[in-house]
Amino acid sequence: MIRLATPADLDAVVALHTEARATYYRGHIPDADFLGPEEVARSRTAWTAAVGRGAVLCAVRDGEVAGIAAYGERDGVTHLTQLHVLPARWRAGIGTELHAACVDRWRTAGVPWARLEVFEKNERAQAFYAAHGWTPDPETPRDGDHLVLRLTLGPETE
Repeated sequence: MIRLATPADLDAVVALHTEARATYYRGHIPDADFLGPEEVARSRTAWTAAVGRGAVLCAVRDGEVAGIAAYGERDGVTHLTQLHVLPARWRAGIGTELHAACVDRWRTAGVPWARLEVFEKNERAQAFYAAHGWTPDPETPRDGDHLVLRLTLGPETE
């Protein structure tokens, strides 16, 4: 089941986000940058705000939050800011369901295209996004150590 996140989901959302990020950042950046108490507190603040805006979707499986996706608008452009699945539940279709739910919401809102940033070392995520139609952003293909991808929401996408 995909549903909007609620404040009651915050602990699970922050824990999932932290665990998922560790899988692709560990060994590439200092652990404190994604596991330190300051970063976890910053993360919780950001997730609290996103949940409050109604911009976070949860995939619930067997009574647990198994995946999360967040999106928002920045400078007039829709951004997929987060899409994470519990590592123990990878390859079960949860990410694809969350992605489809985001795309459905964007289409309903009349969004013509969306953007995201993915860590350059996260090849698994890059493959996922490519399989779902994301391509390098022609205007800004990189932002530091992240690749910038774009999804055009035409009738042939997803």
